[in-house]
Amino acid sequence: MTSLNGGSTTADASDRNAASRGLLNRFLNVIEWSGNKLPDPIIIFAGLCALTLAASAVAGLAGWSAVHPGTGETLEATNLLSTEGMRIVIGDAAATFGAFAPLGQVLIIMLGIGVAERSGWFETGLTQAMTTAPKILIIPAIAVIGLLGNIAGDAAPIVLPPLAALIFLKLGWHPIAGIALAYAAATGGFAANLMIGMSDALVQGFTQEAAVLIDPDITTTVPMNWWFIAVSVGVLLPVLWIVTTKVTIPRLGAYQAAEDLDAEDVEIDDVQRRANRWALVALALFAALVVAACIPQGSFLRNAETGSLTTDAPLMNGIGLILALAFFIPGLVYGIRAKTITGSSDVARMMVESMATMASFVVVVFFASQLLSYVSASNMGAILAIRGAELLEGQDGVVLIIGILAISAFVNLFVGSASAKWAILAPIFVPMMMLLGYHPAFTQMVYRIGDAITNPITPMFPYFALVLTYAQRYDKKLGIGTFISTLVPYSLAMGLAWAAMMIVWFLLGWPMGPDGPIRLPAE
Repeated sequence: MTSLNGGSTTADASDRNAASRGLLNRFLNVIEWSGNKLPDPIIIFAGLCALTLAASAVAGLAGWSAVHPGTGETLEATNLLSTEGMRIVIGDAAATFGAFAPLGQVLIIMLGIGVAERSGWFETGLTQAMTTAPKILIIPAIAVIGLLGNIAGDAAPIVLPPLAALIFLKLGWHPIAGIALAYAAATGGFAANLMIGMSDALVQGFTQEAAVLIDPDITTTVPMNWWFIAVSVGVLLPVLWIVTTKVTIPRLGAYQAAEDLDAEDVEIDDVQRRANRWALVALALFAALVVAACIPQGSFLRNAETGSLTTDAPLMNGIGLILALAFFIPGLVYGIRAKTITGSSDVARMMVESMATMASFVVVVFFASQLLSYVSASNMGAILAIRGAELLEGQDGVVLIIGILAISAFVNLFVGSASAKWAILAPIFVPMMMLLGYHPAFTQMVYRIGDAITNPITPMFPYFALVLTYAQRYDKKLGIGTFISTLVPYSLAMGLAWAAMMIVWFLLGWPMGPDGPIRLPAE
């Protein structure tokens, strides 16, 4: 049997691999078959909205409630089919849709991507890159970019999957395999990075507030998970690489490109090469300007009060516009130099065509935004999280790690926002673990792993519908079941590897990061 990289295996190894792939494929086929029995994602989200409304009525009439352990407040399920509930459902619909953060971010970035793609810059740049880069490094490169992409907030799951699809298409691999790899790395590895970013600051704020409920004098820091998240990159990279080469690519098989998605190599002429060089120079100058603008303490990209570049700063809040310009500027320069843009009307046309491809995403987002609003307004998401966390009381050590991981991963299937979940779970997990002698840094990191590993497979994650749209460009009949079954191996493998890493780390007693021990100091 020949491997992806041209190697061979022994007959015994081949038989064992075939057997294991057979079992895995049967499992994934069940997921794919059952998932594909589901209707279109738009109908699914609309149905989930109706189901949530009905469930809220049942929960409200039954008096379903839970006591928030942090505030002592009793959270009661709200019947959204009552008079007051329907005022929320109807009165807040437009505001909920308009305030859905990923919608604006995605559409803004797509304006820049539209010019970069339709001017020919993506095609030329990728063709040149593929002819010079070793094929064996493509998969790990995409995985690393995805893992490190969360430093820019939620930009990676928007930008990377379509780029990875084009790269895989050029290499003769199935483009949906590229989308799956990029999306799994960017979302499933959301708590892994070499640097401290916005997500670290976001969760630490909730952790600190929860910790003072037990010890008013305790102080937690943003980098307190740094060492663990940095090592996580090295642990998850080979996992993503192996799953892609041994499971995803073989399972999807060969791809027959449509006429408008021809994967044949295109000869690049001197005009295109020069245009690409000018585009790269323009991109480098833009990046240098952004970096230079970040340096002054009074920079307009910093938080006006704290001077931070990450916490509530225009740099992170406006990352969508910055990325749009990072694609628009080199795309424009390339188009002018390569003569694919001859006037302002060409630029306008490219942006309009880019928006046209997002129509189905906008429709899905309407129903997805309403669903998230119903879950929050009904209090059912919070009550579910509290009841689940109560199952961990009285446990210790490795059992607690597995329990917190499992509950966080399960709740993540229903509540896509990491900050929303941690706002609920932190006052439960952090005080409970502190009473058992564990530092908040340890509890926070265990939660972040559980929260991340099911990101790729939950339709509740804000960018799931967008990436499904990307995939359906290459397979118009692609069902939600097929797509999720392609992502399940990543969630399983990353979950097992990350959980094992955390257990080993815990048993060795290593700190999570600076000022982030596993256990609280003995009094």
